[in-house]
Amino acid sequence: MGALSVLERMRGLREDRGAPAGVRAPQAATDDADGPFALSVRNLRTVYELGHATVQAVREVSFDLRPTERLGVVGESGSGKSALALSILGLIEPPGRVGGGEVLLNGRNIVGLSERQLSSIRGREIALILQDPMSALDPVKTIGAQLHEAIAVHNPQLRRSALRRRAAELLREVDIPQAERRLDDYPHQYSGGMRQRVAIAMAIANNPSVLIADEPTTALDVTTQAQVLGLLDRLVDEHRAAVILITHNLGIVSEFCDSVSVMYAGRLVESSSCEHIFLGATHPYSEALLRCVPNPERLAEGPLPAIPGFPPDLSALPGGCTFAPRCSVGRELAVCHEQTPVPELVEGPSGSAIVECHFARERAARGSR
Repeated sequence: MGALSVLERMRGLREDRGAPAGVRAPQAATDDADGPFALSVRNLRTVYELGHATVQAVREVSFDLRPTERLGVVGESGSGKSALALSILGLIEPPGRVGGGEVLLNGRNIVGLSERQLSSIRGREIALILQDPMSALDPVKTIGAQLHEAIAVHNPQLRRSALRRRAAELLREVDIPQAERRLDDYPHQYSGGMRQRVAIAMAIANNPSVLIADEPTTALDVTTQAQVLGLLDRLVDEHRAAVILITHNLGIVSEFCDSVSVMYAGRLVESSSCEHIFLGATHPYSEALLRCVPNPERLAEGPLPAIPGFPPDLSALPGGCTFAPRCSVGRELAVCHEQTPVPELVEGPSGSAIVECHFARERAARGSR
């Protein structure tokens, strides 16, 4: 997704998106009138014990996701996005651990389940699409064999002929030509875009209700990226899956997602509809991320904008708001350095948002952009 595309998308969002996704307060622990949640995360905490230091990778994160809803999680590298995904899937390895909270998958809390119990859930109820398909595919096994494994682990009663038929169906579903013949090829015989399609096929093999896509198009050129996004868009609707899309690319978020959560130092500092984030982001960090999107119309004006400073050390977090040392609003204000802001639901010209900022209401009322 090019820079111009995201800018055009931001300008046209009001006209072509329709009603924005609802914003739900993170403390709401029950379903509302719109139906059940496929995934509810409640006060999730993940820590890494590194010698005498404790790294707080995910800090009290809460959100809800319904079937077919697409949530984009954005933020700089090191903000905790991938740690959040691995925590939800129960894939945090020592010295890391989930230190508290709940992950309610179709109403069932999966935090604290044994590895055997989690293995029966992963791939069947919740699945992961990795950033690099070569990390997800075994180079010495055929594509067919790997699809067979993904299907058979949750359907042990299927015979080999049935597994092959289902594998071919999956390749056709992700638009791989000559699917039956390509089952016998190895990953290196597929292009990068086709390997990503296979990774998606493996993820949807057992019709999970939640998909987590961790930078699924980073290694692809823009044309293939658009094709993969279009494929994901279609499959999500057909399978009625909820999606968490983790990405640095705000263009992809504007094109694919219904709602956005902006993550900084392990926290969700702003959560809202795409319309609100792109047309009137409230948190200074969200606003700063949007300013950093390259604008071809302003390249002659000088250097590209950048957020000053660096993300905080997660093993020695500063007091108050963790973004305050880099914030254009709170850099010099004592309240921002001394008091931790509380997330609150605010209303602005472009919609509702849950924002963690001392000045959220004032900024939302006037529109921060």
